[in-house]
Amino acid sequence: MWFRRFLGWLCFSATDRMPPSSSRLAYIDWMRGLACLLMFQTHCYDSWLGDKARNSSFFMWSQLGGTLPAPLFLFLAGISTALVIDKLRQKDLPPAAIARRTMTRGAEIFALGLVFRLQEFLIAWGWAPWSDLFRVDILNTIGLSLVLMGALSWVVLALAGGTRLRLGLSAAAVGLTISLLTPMVWTSWRPRWLPWPLESYIDGVHNLGQPQPWLFPVFPWAGFAFAGLAIGFFLVSDWARTLGAGALVLSGVGGGLLVALARSLDHSPWQLYANYDFWHTSPNFFLIRVGLLAMLLAAAYLWCRWGFGQRGFSPLIQLGQTSLLVYWVHIEFVYGRFSILPKHAVDIGKASLGLLVIFLAMLLLSRLRTRWKGPSGAILASLRKPARA
Repeated sequence: MWFRRFLGWLCFSATDRMPPSSSRLAYIDWMRGLACLLMFQTHCYDSWLGDKARNSSFFMWSQLGGTLPAPLFLFLAGISTALVIDKLRQKDLPPAAIARRTMTRGAEIFALGLVFRLQEFLIAWGWAPWSDLFRVDILNTIGLSLVLMGALSWVVLALAGGTRLRLGLSAAAVGLTISLLTPMVWTSWRPRWLPWPLESYIDGVHNLGQPQPWLFPVFPWAGFAFAGLAIGFFLVSDWARTLGAGALVLSGVGGGLLVALARSLDHSPWQLYANYDFWHTSPNFFLIRVGLLAMLLAAAYLWCRWGFGQRGFSPLIQLGQTSLLVYWVHIEFVYGRFSILPKHAVDIGKASLGLLVIFLAMLLLSRLRTRWKGPSGAILASLRKPARA
């Protein structure tokens, strides 16, 4: 009882319940927008900075910030999927129908990822290698993760009764398992018997003979989606609804404890793996990022609920509402043939100015998109349906 009162005091009211769907969507969109901003800065500095600037501490911190956007997008996809599955459960839909809804959405996003790769290849015709058509991008992984989460919900709902607790624990177990297996999947357990375009979806090998850290294979990236799915089921549980805002605070506290635990394990003299790669395959780095995401989730909720996140026009919420579109478009103007600055040739000041131009251009594009109604707009808008549950 005292712990619940403490959470209530921290959040101004122990009985303050979750806000309506629009408020939940606001802080999720705010986080998506933050992921877009971090993605912009990572891509811009990586594409444009010259050799001298690339050896600076500024570039190091920029790239460190770049370790969050992909986990954020996957984590939020998991939370949104949990909201959708829970709403469909309340409508008494059979497990197969619930799973079909999620898996179909995943297949659509996966197909969009293939279209995106084809578009980039055609735009870069003449100098892009044909192997780029089979590069595993974040859209492919989001799509596959949705398919896998739909399959998990089907199994749990059909065989185990499908309570929120069982769904959440199952999601957490799958996410942790993916993380724990990643070091071996990238080394001794590599499925070398598969053609490299298929193996790349498992370990990111591409056609280069070794797993590549700049790709987004299922191991370890899908683990972030399952972590989001687990937290999503926690947030829609009856206990969390009773706690209200305290549930978000609790998730943030839990995230902080997870970061501390992972750091302690990382500094432990006892190691589980023969080949330990902290930045690319380590379960400890995975847990640290999941903990940071949980803390950020709590902070984003509080900022949008009681801070300035929803006062007036919010650039981050605006970008978050069209994250797929701005992701799709900005790539060509940063990495592609139409890059607005020469690649690997400018200093930090010019690259920062280019980043500002990209940010403002994508914000304007996002604003125009939300004001535009039409058949193509409806297709893009359908990709955000999971977050509206």
